[in-house]
Amino acid sequence: MEGFEDYPQSKVDLGGATYSLARRGADGEKVLLVQGGAAGGFAGQQRGDVLVCPLTAGNAAALRERLPWLCPQPLGLHTSAGCGDRLGLATPGHVRAARKFGAIAPIFAQQSVRENARTGRTPQQVMDEAMWGLFQEGWRKPWGSDADHLKTPEDIDSFAAAGYTLYTIDPGDHVDGDAHTALPAEVDAKLQELPWDALEDTLDDMEQRYLDRTFDLGDLAVALGREALHRAAAKYARAVAHTARLYRHLVETVGQQAFELEVSVDETETPTSPEEHFYVASELKRLGVKWVSLAPRYVGRFEKGVDYLGDLDVFKVELAKHAAIARAFGPYKLSIHSGSDKFSVYPIIAELTGGLVHLKTAGTSYLEALRTVAQVDTEFFREILTLARERYETDRATYHVSAVLAKVPPQEDIWDTGLPGLLDQFDARQVLHVTFGSALDRFGERLMSTLDAHEGVYARMLEAHFEKHLSPFAR
Repeated sequence: MEGFEDYPQSKVDLGGATYSLARRGADGEKVLLVQGGAAGGFAGQQRGDVLVCPLTAGNAAALRERLPWLCPQPLGLHTSAGCGDRLGLATPGHVRAARKFGAIAPIFAQQSVRENARTGRTPQQVMDEAMWGLFQEGWRKPWGSDADHLKTPEDIDSFAAAGYTLYTIDPGDHVDGDAHTALPAEVDAKLQELPWDALEDTLDDMEQRYLDRTFDLGDLAVALGREALHRAAAKYARAVAHTARLYRHLVETVGQQAFELEVSVDETETPTSPEEHFYVASELKRLGVKWVSLAPRYVGRFEKGVDYLGDLDVFKVELAKHAAIARAFGPYKLSIHSGSDKFSVYPIIAELTGGLVHLKTAGTSYLEALRTVAQVDTEFFREILTLARERYETDRATYHVSAVLAKVPPQEDIWDTGLPGLLDQFDARQVLHVTFGSALDRFGERLMSTLDAHEGVYARMLEAHFEKHLSPFAR
């Protein structure tokens, strides 16, 4: 149509109708074009024989009804990767990378409750923006959607209403990290206060199940002594009870809708030992919880936006044990949270899990957005950097990061040509990463318009960056 620029890969001819995505030249707005066939369910303006539709939630729902591959679905035990997108503009780049690795199942809609609160987005907006992005790129293979880091029944309800397919329960607030090092008397007191009714258990019954036994898991033998068992229960039993409660609420809420569950205890201060992982998996299974992936808190540090920090040999030994437990109790996938940019451990994870792995990324796509800005609008990037340096000490409070602000140069000390390179520097990456909420509060509309105007650059940045993430897992 005159005045519109088509996205050729989006074009679909089906049932006598043609559907495509286009950008209107007058204002640059993206629209859905529907030509021929029954246009019922779509809302827009008629231009000859073409209905020009804005990208609303209603039109997204109508398009999903006609093109079922635009609906997310459970991905099972396939190697998978979550592509969090805080801005709602990254999916085209994610799709281009995912196309190169057909054995890896992508999750294009992934956002946590915390991130939605900071960006002002709803679960439905996240879902729809991902859908428009994969429609633009012509993606027709299975893909998933992840309701990430859910803590309450109310969190579940809002994502279920939007049709998510993977629900990540985060019971971290119910993990008692003090049990890791508490005195024996303190551990005993914690055991007495556990919600035994919710656990459908007693202390005596628990001890009978575990003590004086060796569990042969094939590649690993696990034996829990009294102290190890008591500490594991004191640390994780409340989290197990909370997970079971939310799982049952989820089952009741979604009804006949297919879904999968992930359990995440990664955002805790102390690592999850293999014995504790065994305890958690055993207790969840006893309570009837079914899950497809589980994220322990691994040894070392998985900080935001940077490579793994820790001893790789120790990580390899511990991961092998976690993988053996996942195979024995499921099999289920080991999930790698804060998984962005952990390039040194990807080959280890791919090898030891045998592909039973889910890689979860989020903030790295935002950092690639800033890399794009650094290339196309240096003055704007300088403003973002200045704000990030101002806000870092406050905004870092809810993150596990170790960047030192003094190591991030002020914008006036950097030549324009050096600005993109800040996105490869440890301290600058973390400072820019954790201040995204402040950046969006002040510059959100300007950032979105800049990226929209340079969507090809942003997509190429993401494609190259995610190719590095996915290639080690393409077995």
